[in-house]
Amino acid sequence: MRIDPPKDASETVQLTGFLTYQRDTMLLKTEGLAREQLGRRLPSSSLTLAGLVHHLALVEESWAVERFAGQPSPEPWAGIDWEATPDWEFDRALDLDPEELRERYRLACRRTDEVVAATGDLDALSVPLPDGQRFSLRWMLLHLLEETSRHNGHADLLREAIDGATGE
Repeated sequence: MRIDPPKDASETVQLTGFLTYQRDTMLLKTEGLAREQLGRRLPSSSLTLAGLVHHLALVEESWAVERFAGQPSPEPWAGIDWEATPDWEFDRALDLDPEELRERYRLACRRTDEVVAATGDLDALSVPLPDGQRFSLRWMLLHLLEETSRHNGHADLLREAIDGATGE
């Protein structure tokens, strides 16, 4: 169930509210589908709903847990040779049970939410990246919101091709 973001709250509450709304939209796009359906592709693309959900789980944890908070990469991402298998999260998603895949995404979202809650200040900066640059919590939330929203557009097309379901 999606809840509209508040119209009269703090910037942090609004940003996290919009991000939660977009996350819930992605989960709605995958609801009720079998593994085979989640792995279905359009003829013009290699994207799948399963791959999108798993990719977004990686994006959440990569930006919040690793790059912002400086914590080690959590499983299942730890130890992946990304240079040898740059599409690992997309490929691996096809082997996951639908509920396992959705729970993996929910867990990643909870971990991001924990980082946001522990930080609190939108102007707080990440740990330094390997190149020395840093980014604010605000920037990270906006980036996650942009990435999730963009992939929701892909999910719209994929879901409609699978069973004709349309809408938010």
